[in-house]
Amino acid sequence: MTHDNDALTGANAGTDLDWDAQAAAFDDEPDHGLRDPEVRRAWAERLRDWLPGRASDVLDLGCGTGSLSLLAAEQGHRVTGVDGSPAMIDLARAKLAGRDAVFLVGDAAAPPVGEQRYDVILVRHVVWALPDPARALRHWRGLLRPGGRLVLVEGVWGTVTPAGIPADVLTGLVTPLAAEVRTERLSGEPALWGKEVSDERYVVVAVV
Repeated sequence: MTHDNDALTGANAGTDLDWDAQAAAFDDEPDHGLRDPEVRRAWAERLRDWLPGRASDVLDLGCGTGSLSLLAAEQGHRVTGVDGSPAMIDLARAKLAGRDAVFLVGDAAAPPVGEQRYDVILVRHVVWALPDPARALRHWRGLLRPGGRLVLVEGVWGTVTPAGIPADVLTGLVTPLAAEVRTERLSGEPALWGKEVSDERYVVVAVV
C-alpha cells in the first residue's frame, strides 16, 4: 500500500458491512433513497452539472439501490450499474424497471463490463473503502472513452472515529490520470444530505 493510501481512515469499516443485510433499509437514509423532494432535487441539479449535457453512457460503480442511476437515466443517460450486493442490485433493477439501464453484480474496483467503454464513471462513497484506490482509479480510467470523466463523490465522515478519504488525497491520486481535475466542497449544502453536516464531503470531477 502506498503512502497515499495510508491517509485513508477507517477503510475496513466499509468492507466489513454485510451489504445484502443493509439493502432493505438502505434507502431510509435521506441521501441514499432520495425520497425527500428537496434532497432529490439537489442531487439531480448536481448531476446535471457533473454529467455531460448530451446523452452519454454512464457506469455507476457501487450503485447500491440505484438512486443516482435513476437520476442519470431520467436525464437521458444510458446507465450500467455495478454493485457487489445481489440484494442491492435487485432493488436497483426494480427501481429502474423500464429505463435504459442494466445492473450487474460484481466488484466495483474491477467491474465485469468486458470491452465496453463509457463516457462517465460515477462513484459515490466507494473509493474510501477500497483496499487499493490508486489501482482501481487506473483501471477505471481505462474504461473511459477519450474525453470521458470520473465523477467521484467522497468524504471523511464523523469526528470521533472518522472514516473516509480526504479530498487532497483523492485529488492527488486522480491528477496524474487526468487532463483536468476540479474539486467541489459539498459539506455546506444540507439539501444534499437532508441535514446540516460539519464533516468533509466533496466531489472530484476529472476529465481524461
